[in-house]
Amino acid sequence: MTPAPGEPLPVRCHVVTGKGGTGKTTVAAALALSLAADGRHVLLVETEGRQGIAQLFDTPPLPYEERRVAVARGGGEVKALAIDVEAAFLEYLDMFYNLKRAGRALRKMGAIDFATAIAPGLRDVLLTGKIKEAVTRRHDGRFVYDAVVVDAPPTGRITRFLNVTGEVAGLARSGPIKAQSDGVMAVFRSGTTAVHLVTLLEDMPVQETADAIADLTAARLPVGSVIVNMAAEPLLPAASLSRTAEGRLTGADLLPALTAASVHGAAEVADGLAAEAVEHAQRWVAQDALRGDVEALGRPVVELPLSVTPIDLGTLFELAERLEALLATEAAA
Repeated sequence: MTPAPGEPLPVRCHVVTGKGGTGKTTVAAALALSLAADGRHVLLVETEGRQGIAQLFDTPPLPYEERRVAVARGGGEVKALAIDVEAAFLEYLDMFYNLKRAGRALRKMGAIDFATAIAPGLRDVLLTGKIKEAVTRRHDGRFVYDAVVVDAPPTGRITRFLNVTGEVAGLARSGPIKAQSDGVMAVFRSGTTAVHLVTLLEDMPVQETADAIADLTAARLPVGSVIVNMAAEPLLPAASLSRTAEGRLTGADLLPALTAASVHGAAEVADGLAAEAVEHAQRWVAQDALRGDVEALGRPVVELPLSVTPIDLGTLFELAERLEALLATEAAA
C-alpha cells in the first residue's frame, strides 16, 4: 500500500525517461496524478519545451510559472511547470550573484542564447538546478511538494542530463556553482530520487532501455521501474494464440459461424477477419517474447495498456490507477 495521507513518500523525485515515441510524457502525467491522490501536492516538470503537458491536460501553453492543471482523488492537486532556460538563467544569476539587472541586460544583448549555444551543458545545469530547487523547497518547515515528476529528455541522453551538474562540479572547486552542483547531485543520487524508464515491447526501445540502465548505474544514479507502455492485450483465447500466429487460422475456419449468423458476404468477411486475427496474434507473440528481456533487466515492471482512443484526462486517470502498483512497490522497498 502507498503511505497514508500526511506520511512522507519514500521517493519524492520521479524522473521519467524513454525512447522517443514510447509515450514518456503521457506516463509522467499519469504518474503525477497517481502521486497526487489522497490530498498530496505534486509538481509536474517539463524540460524539453514541447508543451506536451499542456496538450495532455488541455490547457493553454505553460509559462515559466507553476500552475494547477488537475485535481486528483481526495483533493490532491497537480501543478505543472515548463522550464524556460532563459528565465531559469536570470533566476540563477539573481539567486547566487544578485545580478538580476545584469541578467536582463544580457538577455537584451542575446548573450544568454549565445552562452547556451557554445556551452550546451549549461542548459542542462539550469534545468536540473530548477528541479532540485522544487524538490527541496520548504515552507514553514515542510516540503512544498510531496513529489516532483520530471518529464525528462529521452534515454539516449538521460544520464548526461542528470550527471551534467556533477561534471560541472569537477571544474569548480569552490563558490556558488560548486555548492549548487553538489546540492543537485546529492538529490539525484539519493534514495529520494528514482529514474523510471518507459519502453514498448519492441526490440529497439527494450535495447535502449537496457543501455540506459547500464549507463545510469555506472553513473551511480538510482534506477526505478521499467514501465511498459501501450501493451496490447490479447483478443484471442490463450490456447489459440500460438496456432493463429502460425497462420493456421483461415477464413474457412470462421465461415460456418458467419454463415449461420446470416452475415452478408460471409466468405469475404471470414477471410478478412482471419487475416486480422493472424496479424494480431503474431504481434502479441512477438511482444510477449520481449517480456522476458524486460524482466531480465532486474527492475520492477509495470504494464500500461494500449489506449484505443486519443489520450485525454479520463485516460490519464485510468493509467494513474494502473501506476498504483508502482507506488506500492516503492512503499514496500
